[in-house]
Amino acid sequence: MSTGAVALLVTLVTAGVFASLGLLHASKRTISLDDFMVSRNRFGWGMAFATIVSSAMGVWILFSPPQVGATSGIAGIFGYCLGSAAPMLLFTQLGPRIRRLMPSGHSLNQFVLHRFGNVMYGLTLAVIVFYMFIYLTAELTAIAKAVQILADVPLGWTALVVITATFIYTIYGGLDATIFTDAIQFVVIVPLLLVSFAVAIVALGGWQAALEPVQLNAPQLLSVANGSGIKMGASLIIAIVAAELFNQSNWQRVYACRTDSTVKRAFANSTLAIMPMILIAGLLGVLAMHFGFNDDRAFFSLMQQLSLPLWVMLGVLVLALALVMSTLSSLLNGIASVFTVDLMRLFPQMRSSGLLRASRILTVAVGIPAIGIAAQGYDVLYLFLLADLVCAGAFFPVVYGFYSRRLTGSIAFWSTVIGIVAGAMFFPKPDFTPWLTIPFGGDLLASFTASVLVSAVVSFVGSSLHGNRALFDFSQIQSQIRDYSDYEVEPVDVGRG
Repeated sequence: MSTGAVALLVTLVTAGVFASLGLLHASKRTISLDDFMVSRNRFGWGMAFATIVSSAMGVWILFSPPQVGATSGIAGIFGYCLGSAAPMLLFTQLGPRIRRLMPSGHSLNQFVLHRFGNVMYGLTLAVIVFYMFIYLTAELTAIAKAVQILADVPLGWTALVVITATFIYTIYGGLDATIFTDAIQFVVIVPLLLVSFAVAIVALGGWQAALEPVQLNAPQLLSVANGSGIKMGASLIIAIVAAELFNQSNWQRVYACRTDSTVKRAFANSTLAIMPMILIAGLLGVLAMHFGFNDDRAFFSLMQQLSLPLWVMLGVLVLALALVMSTLSSLLNGIASVFTVDLMRLFPQMRSSGLLRASRILTVAVGIPAIGIAAQGYDVLYLFLLADLVCAGAFFPVVYGFYSRRLTGSIAFWSTVIGIVAGAMFFPKPDFTPWLTIPFGGDLLASFTASVLVSAVVSFVGSSLHGNRALFDFSQIQSQIRDYSDYEVEPVDVGRG
C-alpha cells in the first residue's frame, strides 16, 4: 500500500475506534436529560482535569501555535501560553460563583438571560454560537489540511469522515460519552506530542543544529525582546481569555465537577498541562523555520520535509485525530446545549425524550455546514482571531455582570455592541492588511484592546449613571431556573430517547 493509502486507513480506523469506545461507554448506562447535557456534579478533579485539557487542546495546537512560533517567535509563543492558560484561572473564580448563583443551571447564556434579560441574552447567544461554530469549523479545517498533506485526501472528505465518527458517540451519549472519550484521548495526546517534538529535534541533528538557519535568517524569532512578537503575544492573551469565556464546553465542565473545590482544582491544574503543550507546539513552528515554513501548515510541512519513518507520521496523524475529536465532540454537544434554554422556554410542556431528540437534530444541523466551510481550507489562525474579536467586545460586560448590581441589560447590550464596532475598525483583512486607512489600522493588539476597553468604559459610565436605582438581586436567579428533572417522567435511555 502507498503511504497515502495507509494514512487514509489509519484515519478511518482511529476515528472508528474513538467512536466505538464512546458508544460502548454510553450503552452501559441509562442516563437522564441532565446527564446528557450537563453530567452535573459527577466527576472528581482527575477526570475533570483530563476532560478540560483534552477539550481545550484541539488540533489547532498543531496549526496556530506553530504558525505563531514561525512568524512571531519566542515572544509570541509565551503570549500564546499565557493566553491559553489564563482562561482556566478565570474559571476558578467564575465557575464556583455561577454554581452558587445558578445551581440548577448549565450555561452562560442561561445566566445572562436571567441577569440581563432577553436583548442581552440574544446577543450573548449569538456570540457563543458564532465563536463555537468558528471553532468547530477551524478544527475541521485543520484536520482536513493535516490529512491532505499526509495522504492527499480532499479536504471535504476528511471533514465528513471525522465529524461523522464524532456524531456517532456524541449524539448517542451526550456529555457523559464526550468526557469519557476525552480521558482516553488525553492519555494518547500527551505522549504523542512529546514524541513528535523529540523526533523532530533528533532528525534535525539536535537543538543547536536545528536553530542555526533560524539564527542566521530570522534571529528575531529567538529573542524575547522581539517587538512584533510581544505585540502578537499580548494580542493573543486578550483574544483567548475573552473568547474562552463564551465556550460552552467550559461551562458544562464547571457543572460536571463534583464540588466547587473540584472546579478550582481541576481548572487550576489544567494550566500545568496546557502551558507546556502550547510551548512545545510553538517551538515546533520555530523549528519549521529551519526550512522556511511559516504558514498554518508549518508543523506538518516540517514533519513531511524530514522524511521520517512511516510509524512516526502515522503517530502524528493519530495525535491530530485524537486532538480534533476531543474538541469536536465538546463543541457539538456544547452548541446543542445552549439551545436547550430556548427549547425549554418555547415548549415548557415538552418532556425529556422530545428535548433529547431536538438536541440531537441540532447537533447534526450545526455540524453539516461546517463541513462545507472546512473544504475551503481557510487560514485557521485568522478564523480564530475573527471569532475572538466578537468575544472581546462582550467579555467585560458579561464578567462585570457576575458581580455588579448596577449594570443593567440595556447598558450591557450597548457596551458590547459599541465594543465590537470599536475593535472592528482596527481589525485586519485575511492577509493581515488594514480594512481602513486609520492609525493602527490592521493592528490586532489595537483591535482587541479597543474592543475590551471601550466596552468596559461604557459599562462603568452607564452603571455610574444608573446609581442605586433598582439594584439587581442575584438571589432571584436561583428561583427562576427550572431544573432538567422537571422534564423527566422517568430516566431516559439515550439509545431510545
